[in-house]
Amino acid sequence: MLARHGGLLSPQQLANAPFPARLGIRILGAGPKPREAKEGDALSAVSAALAELGPSWIKLGQFLATRPDVVGFERAQQLAELQDRLPPFTQEEAEARIEQALGRPLKELFREIGPPVAAASIAQVHKAITTDGRTVAVKVRRPGVKRRFQRDLETFFFAARQAERFLPDMERLKPVEVVETLAHSVRLEMDFRMEAAAMHEMAENLRKDREVRIPAVDWERTADAVLTTEWIDGTPLSDIDALRAAGHDPVRLSESLVRVFLKQLLRDGFFHADLHPGNIFVDASGRLVLVDFGIMGRLSPYERRVWAEILHCFITRDYRRNAEVHFEAGYVPPHHSVDEFAQALRAIGEPVLGRPAEEVSMGELLGRLFRTTEQYDMPTQPQLLMMQKTMVVVEGVGRCLNPRLDVWQAAEPVVRDWITRHLGPVGRLEQATQQAGQLLSRLPETLNALADAARQLAREQAALERREREQERKLERRRKSRADWRIWLPLWLAAAALAAIAAHLWR
Repeated sequence: MLARHGGLLSPQQLANAPFPARLGIRILGAGPKPREAKEGDALSAVSAALAELGPSWIKLGQFLATRPDVVGFERAQQLAELQDRLPPFTQEEAEARIEQALGRPLKELFREIGPPVAAASIAQVHKAITTDGRTVAVKVRRPGVKRRFQRDLETFFFAARQAERFLPDMERLKPVEVVETLAHSVRLEMDFRMEAAAMHEMAENLRKDREVRIPAVDWERTADAVLTTEWIDGTPLSDIDALRAAGHDPVRLSESLVRVFLKQLLRDGFFHADLHPGNIFVDASGRLVLVDFGIMGRLSPYERRVWAEILHCFITRDYRRNAEVHFEAGYVPPHHSVDEFAQALRAIGEPVLGRPAEEVSMGELLGRLFRTTEQYDMPTQPQLLMMQKTMVVVEGVGRCLNPRLDVWQAAEPVVRDWITRHLGPVGRLEQATQQAGQLLSRLPETLNALADAARQLAREQAALERREREQERKLERRRKSRADWRIWLPLWLAAAALAAIAAHLWR
């Protein structure tokens, strides 16, 4: 599809490519032509190809758009079109889907519904006015998108199974489990009621934070295929010129984004896992406003502790402790050497830490990280994929705002505070106090359980004693039976002998 759209290589790159590559691209490009562009379509070739391939490929493009340091600035700008500039479906379809999903006539819910203001892979957004005069954003799911995602997932599962079957080296990367993680995320993303619940939960978590806010949910106008929230008048984070014109500092915003994500990750264990620029706005007061909560991630308290310590060790350059944490968490198999792994981490960290961001090749760094995981047999952790992907995206978005962003420096205060609070003496005392409080709150229940267990134990003990007494009685009867035989058997034998002798003499 990329070859047919002409978006795989530029003419200069194609001219410089090896002959087999040029031949293959020309053969592929000679196949069936892509659909004709509709009026209003303004996508570059590579974005149009991914858009035609389907929603899963669009999300891949959105991810790559945040990493101009990997795919190049020009290609990243082209892929950024996939964030909210996809062709919309018609107003009539949108209104029909709203009525069907909410089960009520539009005039009972909205005074006015405008044309779509943004269209993405899963849904499009309309600005509307409710019957009580509030301005809201109405998100409507695309027709047929569930079916298209299911088709993509079937393709991914087929590829993953074949990879595990025929490529032994792929077993470490757990491709089938990775696709299962993606499939679970897609199922949640397709249900807008789950997205509304995620928004509400995150709004509660961040209600005291002055750097970010979450739009309020209109539950009355929300259903499986429709989500209604308060309307946000803000500047898209992707429009740097508009941010500067509105008096916002991109450097400060890049650092705020890193801090906001790490607070979600470490403090709450519940984070927005789709933080591309199309999902982030800046309001008039300079706060970040997050939207589109379809893809969310969670970390258990243990995983938060592990990753906080790993990040802290990188920031402080404590490579030995960093290696120990990896081994303790089971990320590195125990047959490897801790010291050698610490040396490998040092080889990754030292060329990056302390250097200006624009001098660091992220493509080279990611390649080095991947080779290290392969060298030390580190299996993929499917439960951490959302976190790892989002960390890469957040850094990419931050670098788009501020090419000199030092993500480690921005992360250091949040990570240090979390480490001090949760792994320091005060944190451990708080944890012990909390655990003691939980124990006291459950004391009546615990005592009742202990009493029940004691009664059950007593019943079992009594039954055991009865069985033992019965067994002893059986053994005693057997002993008596044997003793009686020892006494009577000789007598019976003697009587039988006398009877035989008498019978012989009688004859």
